[in-house]
Amino acid sequence: MNAQFTSLLITNFKLFFLEWYDLTKTDENLKAAFGGESQANRLYLAFAKKAEEEGYIQASKLFKAAAEAETVHALNHIRITSQVKSTLDNLGTAVTGETYEYKKMYPDFLAEAKKENAKQAAWSFDVANRVEQIHAGLFQKAIDAMKAKRDIEKVDYFICSVCGDTVEGSPPDKCPICGAPREKFFKPA
Repeated sequence: MNAQFTSLLITNFKLFFLEWYDLTKTDENLKAAFGGESQANRLYLAFAKKAEEEGYIQASKLFKAAAEAETVHALNHIRITSQVKSTLDNLGTAVTGETYEYKKMYPDFLAEAKKENAKQAAWSFDVANRVEQIHAGLFQKAIDAMKAKRDIEKVDYFICSVCGDTVEGSPPDKCPICGAPREKFFKPA
């Protein structure tokens, strides 16, 4: 990971967790370790998927095991920082982060990708940006329900495996974000 990317990651992480200003060096290290472990988890899951596609089942299992271990590390780090609070507080943090992503982060990233004619990156930033708006709305809906002293309506959620679109109830015939067919949606565990 180069220094510029690391700096960008830490800057965005600070903006996402707005209350994390004036941290001790150990707090900063916990925050950076949480980010690194979280990224390692996702990277290892991508590696596991590729190994599976190539027929390397045992390598895939190894990557999945390491990914789970990285999750344990990340959860330990975040627990120590006391950032996991009440569900209502956590929903507020989620809305703040998702809103930052769709109003500032992804538009900036998308503009840069377009300027550099990085079409695949532009597509990825665009669909992520559109889905982050949906996430912010879903989290806000949960906040509104909790403030009314009730849980959110019981529904299943479905995720588009192409763009990440998140829908309530049942998947559409065609993804409204990327156009993927219904069979590309999955129900998370």
